Amino acid sequence: MQDAGTSTSAEAGYDLRAQYDKLAEIRMAPETGYLTAEERDVVNLLIDASTYMDAIYLRQRGADLPAVRAAIARSKRGDRDLLLAMFDRNFGPWDEVAELHPFWGADEMPLGAGFYPADMTKAEFDAYLAANPGQRDDLLSPYTVVKRDGDRLVAVPYSVEYAEWLKPAAALLDRAAARTSNPSLKKFLSLRADSFLSDDYFESEMAWMDLEGTPIEVAIGPYEVYTDRLYGTKTAFESFVTLKDPDASAALAKYKNYLRDMEGNLPIEDRYKNFTRGFESPIAVADQVHGGGDNVPGVQTIAFNLPNDERVREAKGAKKVILSNVLGAKFDRILDPMGAVVLKPAQNRLVMKKYMEANTLFHELAHSLGPGTITVDGRETTVNAELKEQYSALEESKADVMGIWNILYMMEKGELPAAEKPQLFSTYFTGLFRSMRFGTESAHGRGAKLQYGYLKAKGAFAWDAAAQRYTVDYAKMEQGIRDLLHDQLMLQATGDYAGTVAFFDQWAQLDAAAESRFAAMGEIPVDIRPVYPDEI
Repeated sequence: MQDAGTSTSAEAGYDLRAQYDKLAEIRMAPETGYLTAEERDVVNLLIDASTYMDAIYLRQRGADLPAVRAAIARSKRGDRDLLLAMFDRNFGPWDEVAELHPFWGADEMPLGAGFYPADMTKAEFDAYLAANPGQRDDLLSPYTVVKRDGDRLVAVPYSVEYAEWLKPAAALLDRAAARTSNPSLKKFLSLRADSFLSDDYFESEMAWMDLEGTPIEVAIGPYEVYTDRLYGTKTAFESFVTLKDPDASAALAKYKNYLRDMEGNLPIEDRYKNFTRGFESPIAVADQVHGGGDNVPGVQTIAFNLPNDERVREAKGAKKVILSNVLGAKFDRILDPMGAVVLKPAQNRLVMKKYMEANTLFHELAHSLGPGTITVDGRETTVNAELKEQYSALEESKADVMGIWNILYMMEKGELPAAEKPQLFSTYFTGLFRSMRFGTESAHGRGAKLQYGYLKAKGAFAWDAAAQRYTVDYAKMEQGIRDLLHDQLMLQATGDYAGTVAFFDQWAQLDAAAESRFAAMGEIPVDIRPVYPDEI
């Protein structure tokens, strides 16, 4: 999916108001006049269900966070209202765009968030799993919370831990299913309501892949694992309520027909390629009308590629949804003005919305390509399971780089103009700075930092100290993209956890030139905060 020290908010160098202002508030007014009364009712029920994703995700960030918010609300501080606004924006007292800097109290966010005991270390968890193999599947399930019971660890299903919010959310999905006359949407919503109460999401994920004949494109449930920085297996609840643009979606549909060819074109040996995964992969261009849970705090998603269940991906592929209104706002307010800060004039003029959109689409397509289910030491496993907490950053970096590689392939095929490679590379390189400003410990930011360090070593760009700007070497950039993609894919294909750690240690490094560009971006928002209507 695209676009997350012990100190206090009063610490010198941390300005709470300045940090709050780094996200530009954008009032979203998506066009909804074409919806029927039935469709409008369904969307409003989904918006209501999204509020329960908010309540669950807050507790997934930290079980005690509702009490922390109440403590802030009771405080007599002069900046109480700003603290509350910042807390609500970040779903907790840690600033998402400042490397999770604590702005209330001094406690760092636990690596395991609210999914594990707050004091749990990876070494302790590894040791327990090794000593208790019979509990391994339950403790590592994407749909359980790990708790202590004396000296034992126990796995509590999401349907039990979050029943207070999942039951009313399921009831709203059932009402929406009863209201819609679209068979595929009715099936998905009914099955997803059942999933909330059973923790079995497979059938509802399969049904989501088959949505058709409706402008309503909704993803709601536990999906991404970014919040679990301890082990990278626990899924966070979120929702995207969107309305599909059929014409824009149809214009991009041609690219999914190339997915098998893209797999074949990857710069690794054929034995590591994944031709068994499904290649249906629908593509939708949509306007977001509401979000919930993990979709809300920090940096806003401009596209998503779901589901993440490898069983579904191997059967049907994955769906890519581009959030057109969110992407457009980010280009206008952030990426376009960043070009003049990052690149010398001849190249900064080449930063194009067209290639921000293309990079976004092909990033999402890339999540459906490359190693998924793999064999390690005779065991059938998955890349995610082997790379653990390292997976998200490597996968996001892989998707960035593979996206560029596949755009180049589309240029070879004549689907995009080969003469526009300068626009592609200028937009891509500037985009790395946009991602790194999210925080270089977030999955996307850390992945972008890796790309910067690796491509710098390949000579893909050069710093002009006099101009205080970069110049991209397009030929070396193309070769660097190929080499970086190969190296990342091999780490995934072999499930090389130690190699992935070493790869990031070697290449995820910034220099003084990069830091100077961040310092020069003070007037440019880090991201946006879209404000959606409470109902449509």
